[in-house]
Amino acid sequence: MLLSSFVGALGLFGENLGRIEEINIKGLDVEMIIVYKYNLIFVAILDKEFIKHDIREEAEKSLDIFYSLYRREIEENCNEVSQFASFKNILFTQIEEYFNRIKESQKQLEIGDFGFFTDAIKKLRTNSTN
Repeated sequence: MLLSSFVGALGLFGENLGRIEEINIKGLDVEMIIVYKYNLIFVAILDKEFIKHDIREEAEKSLDIFYSLYRREIEENCNEVSQFASFKNILFTQIEEYFNRIKESQKQLEIGDFGFFTDAIKKLRTNSTN
């Protein structure tokens, strides 16, 4: 309840400054990312150590999917939250895919797979040891 009040207050504050697209709040232990699109607000609260690669794009993707699925309900101002319950599965899948991409990126960095640049890096490493 406090979180929704806080985000609502930020939205009102933003009306005086111009439309807010994104807000990042960094604390000692957590970070909060708030993304606004289609008159919808996406709030993610993450551990500070969590890898946040393209997190804004992921939030926007969630809002895009949500809006495309529930556009009629949103435009008709339907307030029955239970009708959006199926979105939990979609969001869960998106989060899983995000974690898998992050893990794969970490693996590639650990084994030195830099795609196109891998051969050039190997040559540089070889030349620097000679």
